[in-house]
Amino acid sequence: MKEFLSFILVLFSLQLSAQYTTFQHNGENRQYIYYQPDNLEDNAPLVFVMHGYTSDASVIKNYSGMNDLADEEGFAVCYPRGTVDNYGNRFWNVGYTFHPNETVDDVDFLKELANYLQTENNLSTTNTFATGMSNGGEMCYMLACQASETFRAVTSVAGMMLQEIMNTCSPENLIPIFEIHGTSDYINIYNGDPTGSGGWGAYPSIPETIEYWSDLNNCSSFSSENLPNINTNDGSYVVKERHYDSDNGNEIWLYKVVGGDHDWPGANGNMDINSSYEAWLFFELSMNNSLSIENNVLNEFYVTPNPVKEKIVIQSGLTNYSYILYDPSGKKIKEGNESIINIENSSNGTYFLKIFSENKTITKKIVKQ
Repeated sequence: MKEFLSFILVLFSLQLSAQYTTFQHNGENRQYIYYQPDNLEDNAPLVFVMHGYTSDASVIKNYSGMNDLADEEGFAVCYPRGTVDNYGNRFWNVGYTFHPNETVDDVDFLKELANYLQTENNLSTTNTFATGMSNGGEMCYMLACQASETFRAVTSVAGMMLQEIMNTCSPENLIPIFEIHGTSDYINIYNGDPTGSGGWGAYPSIPETIEYWSDLNNCSSFSSENLPNINTNDGSYVVKERHYDSDNGNEIWLYKVVGGDHDWPGANGNMDINSSYEAWLFFELSMNNSLSIENNVLNEFYVTPNPVKEKIVIQSGLTNYSYILYDPSGKKIKEGNESIINIENSSNGTYFLKIFSENKTITKKIVKQ
């Protein structure tokens, strides 16, 4: 029996290790998991998804569901693996106070890995994005400051921006920034930790961080709206804060998860949004240079009712358009070009209606009740 259990453990270990590919960087064997859908088109986008402190690439691959989303939307995914610190935990070197002697250059590793994957897999050299949980989200801020020539936009989930990173931030290009963060986050505190008493190091509040990027991009307008509270049992709801009308077309977004903890909404905690899908929608808008014209494009289509019980009606002066409807998990359930879509027998939740017209693509959130 013991021999059988040992065999199973060895087999599981081999299967786990088989997921990873080795990449040489600065004399070290770094690792990553790469996924691309079958028949992926050339010049497709690439999304990096980075794990949190003490976690691993295989873990965030599983709970983010990004592979399924890649299948639906047509992009490649890389789950890079952090190195192991003196405490035996995997991490991204963002400058925690308890990592004073860590010298690994993760920014350069991610840049070189992105360039390698772009070349090897015929991926876009301009549409590479990054998202991550907690420590992975903090790495996103470092990339925005130090690797903006490689990464076009970033989405941090439950991450924060260390004060030292902010003080030394000097991006080659300014890029769109998106943060998803719970107000009751007990690890990366929403109101910040200016003295570094939590052990990570000093960092400003999440609103101050968003304001920093808004000011850097000269955003002149601000809006706030409550997103539909679909799941009333999760103890939280989401407020979307949007900084826009910048000189360069960039936008800075914050999804404030009121009552939310240190979670990846959609996988844990808040269930009103799907963090992976929200991140991709933000990347897609950035990729299409349509962040700054989102409202004008939406005005071409009037989608009613919302919330909906039975039928979605698309009204537009344009006749040449098509749509794809995704369910709350991001799975494609309907497509066509008719103006009335029946979802009477579908379950309640937030659906995503993507409308294609000429060279424009817009996405509307539809609440099914």
